[in-house]
Amino acid sequence: MYSALETPGSARQFHDRIYAGEIIRFNDLSPMASLVAFTREWLEEALHPWSPQEIHRHLSHGEQTERFSQCQNAFASAAEIRQRWQVVVESLGIDPDALACDRLHLRFQPHREPRHVAPRARTTATIAFHRDTWGSNLYAQTNWWAPIYPITTGRTFALYPHLWRRPLLNSSADFDMRTILQRSHRDGRNAVDADEAIPHLLEAVDPQQGVAVDIAPGSLIAFSGAHAHVGVGNSTGLTRISFETRSVFIDDLLAGLGAPNVDGRAPWMTPGLFRRMSDDKRLNEILGCGFIEPYLSPGNN
Repeated sequence: MYSALETPGSARQFHDRIYAGEIIRFNDLSPMASLVAFTREWLEEALHPWSPQEIHRHLSHGEQTERFSQCQNAFASAAEIRQRWQVVVESLGIDPDALACDRLHLRFQPHREPRHVAPRARTTATIAFHRDTWGSNLYAQTNWWAPIYPITTGRTFALYPHLWRRPLLNSSADFDMRTILQRSHRDGRNAVDADEAIPHLLEAVDPQQGVAVDIAPGSLIAFSGAHAHVGVGNSTGLTRISFETRSVFIDDLLAGLGAPNVDGRAPWMTPGLFRRMSDDKRLNEILGCGFIEPYLSPGNN
C-alpha cells in the first residue's frame, strides 16, 4: 500500500504523488522519532500517575473525555510541539512558508470491550468512514498520521486505496460546516459530537477491503485528504494514542491543483482552519477570503 520517497526531496514531487493517490511512508525519520519521544514524555507527565496506554483502566469515560480534551488543547497550543513538527516538515524538503497546517492533534482511542456501546465523545470516538475532502473541499490537502506508542492492526485506522477513483454515496451535499464551526466557537470544540463533524457514507462498503495501517513509532505516513479511511474499533487492551494533522500546499490551492474530486458535494470550503507554518497566519487571510467560503465544484462554475 505504501510508497517510499527519498528525503530530503522535492516538495513538488511529493505533492504530485500525493494528488495521484500514493500513500507515502517515511521510516526512520529522526525528527519524527524526536517528536514522538518528546510527546511520550509530555503525556506521561500530563497523565501521571497513570500510564497513558492504560488510563482507561483507571478513569471513567467522562473523566477520560475531560483529561484527553485538556491534553489535546495543550498539545495543539504548545510552541515546542509546533517547532518540532516544523523541523519534521523541513526535513522532507518542504518550505514552511509554502505550507498551511491544521491543528496538531493527539488522537486517543480507548480500549472497548467487543459489543460494548460507550457514549460518543469527540475526544474518544472511533472515527466513521469518510474522505476529509467531503467536508473541507480542499483538494490540495495532505493528511499526516503517526503512532505515538506501538500499534497493531486492531488499534489503528484503515485506508481504502481501491476506492480512490470510485464515487461513493455520501451526505456531503447536506453537510453544513458553517453551522458546525459557529457552534464550536460558541460552545467549545467538544460541544460538537464526532459523528456531526464529518459527512457520512450512505452506501455499504466491505470493511474487509480496508487496509489497516501498521507502522512503528517514529514512522510517518502522508496521504491525500481525498482518500477514504475509517477508524478501526479498538478492543486490544490498550488505548491507542496517535498524532495527526492536515496541510495545504498554498501555491497549489491558488493554482487549482490537487487530488481529483470524485464525489464531494459540500457547499463550503474551509481555508480558515489552516495556518501558514512560518508565521501562523490564517490561510483565508493569505487568500483574501473568509474563514469559510462557498464552494463551487468544477461542474458548477
